[in-house]
Amino acid sequence: MVGTLRSTRSGIIDMPRYTATRSLLLLCALLGCAMVRAKGLDSTEQRIVRAADERQAQSLELLAEVVNIPSATENHAGVRKVGDVFARELAALGFETRWVGQRAEVGRSGHLVAVHRGTRGKRLLLIGHLDTVLEGEPFRRDGNRAYGTGIADMKGGNVIIVEALRALHASGALKDRQVIVVFTGDEEDPGQPTSIARQALVEAAGQSDVALGFEGASPGVAVVGRRGIGSWRMQVTGRQAHSSGIFREEQGFGAIFEAARILDRFREELRQPNLTYNPSVILGGTTVTYDDAQKGGTAAGKTNVIAREARVAGDLRFLTAEQYAAATERMATIVADHLPQTSATIEFDLEYPSMAPTDGNYRVLAVLDGVSRDLGAGSVAAQDPGLRGAGDISFVCSGRLACLDGLGALGDEAHAPGEYLEVDSIAVQVRRAALLFHRLTR
Repeated sequence: MVGTLRSTRSGIIDMPRYTATRSLLLLCALLGCAMVRAKGLDSTEQRIVRAADERQAQSLELLAEVVNIPSATENHAGVRKVGDVFARELAALGFETRWVGQRAEVGRSGHLVAVHRGTRGKRLLLIGHLDTVLEGEPFRRDGNRAYGTGIADMKGGNVIIVEALRALHASGALKDRQVIVVFTGDEEDPGQPTSIARQALVEAAGQSDVALGFEGASPGVAVVGRRGIGSWRMQVTGRQAHSSGIFREEQGFGAIFEAARILDRFREELRQPNLTYNPSVILGGTTVTYDDAQKGGTAAGKTNVIAREARVAGDLRFLTAEQYAAATERMATIVADHLPQTSATIEFDLEYPSMAPTDGNYRVLAVLDGVSRDLGAGSVAAQDPGLRGAGDISFVCSGRLACLDGLGALGDEAHAPGEYLEVDSIAVQVRRAALLFHRLTR
């Protein structure tokens, strides 16, 4: 979920389209890692990097194994099977694993939670997800690209987590460190209510100091902020009458003109950085039906009749809780300022909280930047939060936790046929992640 903005149902987006320049940057990063391994790294860190490099072939095999398991969100058995594979790998590293079932509560498969206990350094929470939007395209490799459903979003990110932890384990640097891994089973289509669907994740955050998300990466940047998502539904009514009387005081302006007035004032008055508000469906006429679950309906009317009703639905994306509160308050005020003989109401639902940039997030970014420089892979800056959609990490980053996301694989075509990742990026990201874990916990 990184880079060029791509819209989905939940707004979870973002896999960059790679150019020749990006490929060159990636190649330079790979060569740099090999050449300056001893420069800027202590002996333990050099062992960690060597351990990571020794597993490059096996990491690709693990990736192929999980990609070849269909695991769309609604495929509960497939999601659980992918979870079982990662549970097997994490158990071999000394993690206690458990499956948190969600079927009865929210109609989803569940989540994998794995805990490595320890008392030294920062306590880490590592976040991934097991489910995909689509399913059915098997793993295949073509040069430096590997293809398959969910390979970049985000089975590749999950593999990076596991392989980075394996490098720490092999070098002895995982001993006495607390790390909790949570792989959710419904990130692409969260169960409702999220208070239940994300309870295991929130509980893990309460036992952690730093949360790291492994959604897809973009070259040279990491994510210190992600926008949240809300939805809104508006119902507008007017006085049904002969169309020849529209604009007269006794007939008024009708529901469609009132809906248009409201939407245009939204457009004019709410504009600010990191805030968007998109009306995605509108229906108006004499008779209107709307199904919120299907996000659609019907409308009928005659050209000589003033519209009696209009329905509008859309989303709202924001960077901070304060921005969300101010925007919804202003929208409600605009809706209440009616044209003659009309009325309107608006309702809001908060679907995903935001991950607001904080000083703590920037401090973790500084550690990652130092790791990347010491590996010879270049600097890492903060990505524009406006380029990121919502993600699971947002549920745990509203309080004391320091958070960083966008640490996963480099790829593209998420949520679409032909999804792929850059194979060489796995080794780069595993090295970075392993040393980031080490420096945060030592």
